[in-house]
Amino acid sequence: MAYTEDHIALAAEYALGTLDASERAQVETMMAVDKAFADVVQAWAYRLGVLNQMVGSVEPRPIVWENIRSELARTDFAQETPAPEASPPPPPPPVPESSPIEVAPPELAPDVAPQPGLQPSEAEQPGTARPASDTLPDIAPIFMPQVHAPDPDVARAPPAPVADNSNVIRLEGRVKRWRTIASAVGALAAALLVTLSLQIFQPDALPGGLRPAPRIQTVEVKTPAPLTAAAQYVALLQGQGGGPAFILTVDGATRNFTVRKVGATPEAGKSFELWLISDKLPRPRSLGVIGAGDFTARPVLGSFDPEVVNGATYAVTVEQAGGSPNGQPTSAPVFSGKLIETVPPSQPQAPAKK
Repeated sequence: MAYTEDHIALAAEYALGTLDASERAQVETMMAVDKAFADVVQAWAYRLGVLNQMVGSVEPRPIVWENIRSELARTDFAQETPAPEASPPPPPPPVPESSPIEVAPPELAPDVAPQPGLQPSEAEQPGTARPASDTLPDIAPIFMPQVHAPDPDVARAPPAPVADNSNVIRLEGRVKRWRTIASAVGALAAALLVTLSLQIFQPDALPGGLRPAPRIQTVEVKTPAPLTAAAQYVALLQGQGGGPAFILTVDGATRNFTVRKVGATPEAGKSFELWLISDKLPRPRSLGVIGAGDFTARPVLGSFDPEVVNGATYAVTVEQAGGSPNGQPTSAPVFSGKLIETVPPSQPQAPAKK
């Protein structure tokens, strides 16, 4: 099944962990119903999982762990259900009337004075008396110890909440484990780097088993063939009077030419321009303006065929300063000539037989 770029980007973000809760639920639903989409998510997780190896471990500050413990304790305490209110304790058992016990009133300490403002009881007030049948002796309350089983209906106060630090301890163990693995891998990489460096730069410093095998390199030296002298061509560019005005020299190997000024003198505000004229070309081709010095060199003949260069006519016209404005001669040639071979190319000599 072909997926759009949005589906692929959604799978990549799920592997990175940058989606919110609703989007992650959507992706997990798609993974559950579509096996191919689950493979796409797994492929992104495999590609991006390499990034974890490029990130070093960072030890969090101690305040981070304290905040985590406090938050866990607060969350667990908030989730605890409130305890029901404790019922009042049962009343003390009644004292039997048949055996009254006379108890002397408690004596006050000598340093404790009676509090002012207290009114005497009715028994102590003069002029008042209770009936004999209704009179009860003044006794102090007796608290009997509880000998029966505790009442199950009485609710007990819940114990104080205890913070669960198992998650923090487990996370600290994982951090230590990964830190140990990262240290071991770093040590192995450093040892491998040192070994490779010694094998390349100082192989003698390594033991015999770790030294690289000696490399034998065969170098084949070829003697270059002797250079052969290229043919040289010369053309005398002269006018109707018969005297040479320019000498054109062409190198047969590089096809660079040099123009030597002999007897031509340019007019004021005018320039001499050299042209190549051949019946194999539709129109004359400009070879550039001849400079004011005695020698002018140009490499422009390299773009022409050797047959055209050797059989063409070279002419010089008088143009405005800077040369022809349209690439065509504007006047008739005043000097012209053809190339002649002055130095033939040398033939390579065969090696002498012994």
